[in-house]
Amino acid sequence: MWDIFLKTLPFFMLIALGYGSGRTKFFSAEATAYLTKFVFYFALSAMLFRFSANLSLDAILDWQFVFAYLVGTSVVYVLATLVALRRHRPMTEAAVEAQCAVIGNVGFLGIPMLVLLLGEAAIGPIMLVLAVDLIVFGSLIVILITGSRDGRMSPLILVTVFTGLIKNPMIVSITLGLTVSSFGWAVPVPVNEFLVLLGAAATPGALFAIGASLATKSAERVAVAGWLTFCKLVLHPAAVAIAALLVFTIDPYAAGVMIAAAALPVAGNVFILAQHYRVAPARVSASILLSTAGSVVTVSLVIGWVTGFMG
Repeated sequence: MWDIFLKTLPFFMLIALGYGSGRTKFFSAEATAYLTKFVFYFALSAMLFRFSANLSLDAILDWQFVFAYLVGTSVVYVLATLVALRRHRPMTEAAVEAQCAVIGNVGFLGIPMLVLLLGEAAIGPIMLVLAVDLIVFGSLIVILITGSRDGRMSPLILVTVFTGLIKNPMIVSITLGLTVSSFGWAVPVPVNEFLVLLGAAATPGALFAIGASLATKSAERVAVAGWLTFCKLVLHPAAVAIAALLVFTIDPYAAGVMIAAAALPVAGNVFILAQHYRVAPARVSASILLSTAGSVVTVSLVIGWVTGFMG
């Protein structure tokens, strides 16, 4: 377990470096925004396109895997929603809290870290987790917030959801990469080397950007944020583990990747959504801060556990 901790530590050291740079104002909020945009639209997209262009959709699309992750995640999502409603919070806030409880930083932290720690074979399962997060739960929060505010479900909500999906560079890059793969097209050598070079910036850039963005977060509403952190770092991977190992028949390696992805801290895009809809941004901010700090230990523990049965 100590060896796993030492392997994950450099990733969190990069996050800490970004955090320190942000707190000291050496790296401004504007600089952080532009770095995040560079990673999101260029470096990470290049990495995802290159990985997916070398994958076969038939090889990675496993419906048992999708259902296992969906069921395990939905259990925690519903629990977080019910707890919020029990506290007499409106559905808009309940939807945001549920998002905090299950949506991890798969794009910026999970892809770089899990691929390096668990091998490039992890990219297929990670993409499936990312697809469920973005398509299912990313759409669900928009539907719940917009629907509860309007008091009814409108076809315009679906237009908003669809537009958001096709504008997401992670979905676009994965789709384009799998299209190239499905047609059997070979990526030209200069283009592949360009993608390798650009994609290499994704890991340090993403981790530094996570830390720098955390420097602007506050730890308000600590009690609720603590509960949501517990959901994300403990309940979510536990529920996914039960679904993957006991309920569904999942390949041990793929199950391990799924559980490790579920153990990641709250994603930064949840804060973007909360800020956009003006729903509990301070609560989300605190959840991201606490869960990222706690994940230094919990992610190492989960990865250490799953590597024991992944083979």
